[in-house]
Amino acid sequence: MPHSHHSHSGQFCRHALGSLEEVVTQAIKQRFEVYGLTEHVPRYRPEDLYPEEKDLSLDDLSKQFLSFLNEAHRLKEVYAPQITLLVGLETEYITDEDLSHLKKLLKDNERRIDYIVGSVHHVSTIPIDFDRVTYEKALANFPSEEGVYILGNDRMERFLSAYFDAQHQLIRQFQPEIIGHLDLCRLYTPSLDLKQYPIAWGKLIRNIEEATRYGALFEINAAAFKKEGWTSPYPGKDVLIQEKDGRFALSDDSHGPQTVGQYYLDVADYLVDVGITDLWCLDRSLEPNHNGRYISPRRIEGNWRLHTFWKHRESERRGIAFQ
Repeated sequence: MPHSHHSHSGQFCRHALGSLEEVVTQAIKQRFEVYGLTEHVPRYRPEDLYPEEKDLSLDDLSKQFLSFLNEAHRLKEVYAPQITLLVGLETEYITDEDLSHLKKLLKDNERRIDYIVGSVHHVSTIPIDFDRVTYEKALANFPSEEGVYILGNDRMERFLSAYFDAQHQLIRQFQPEIIGHLDLCRLYTPSLDLKQYPIAWGKLIRNIEEATRYGALFEINAAAFKKEGWTSPYPGKDVLIQEKDGRFALSDDSHGPQTVGQYYLDVADYLVDVGITDLWCLDRSLEPNHNGRYISPRRIEGNWRLHTFWKHRESERRGIAFQ
């Protein structure tokens, strides 16, 4: 069951490319069977707009998201004979105001949003995945005593703890069906050993256990492979989701048709390497889940690696035509 639960398009996201329909047709071309259409929820403070959005107002962002929902549901119907499309959203948690607006957004569109990708992209209101300079600014926002290490008082410890605390708040309040790029906090420090920061590490384990309890799926996010220094998807190999009985789903986190399914063979190699044999995906349900949404996780039966989707990609990598 080739699938992805996390995607973007240039039609509704300024740092992506292409139209939403182009993303869908590319997913069909690549033989995906289930593909999640998601978009960032609006932001609600002018200072939270990115440079490429300088010509947009806050009202424009809200209208853009509603337009995304309309188009996603149109495509869902048009392409139903060829692919199962799920319509979701990716969260933002910059201030508590974002969570209040998210609650209202979900209520106003309760039957139009199939699921949530629960992601954090900011620490102390500063983006941590925009560029290295901005990340360094977010890190520097936490004081550190030079030459002195006090448990929980190191700058990186504080930074990581703030990230995982925000993630925990999101998990507790909204119980997202998909946990997005769990360790995005080390985007610019891929070799960072989280276990060396015991307070932050404890918070990460707490988050994994909390999400596992209500049945979330942790995405294996292929987009990490395109980041400098990353040799694995998010989350890194040291994040002990398996030991906590967590369940995994795949995401390409595509930002346009050109990145649909990108690095999926690398993901497959990674899954084999770390011993992940069970994969899950979201599926429509006749009964509402814990959030009242008509979606539920489904285990992919059999050996996922034997699906013709993977054989096709292997053939493409070798330059062999595959029918």
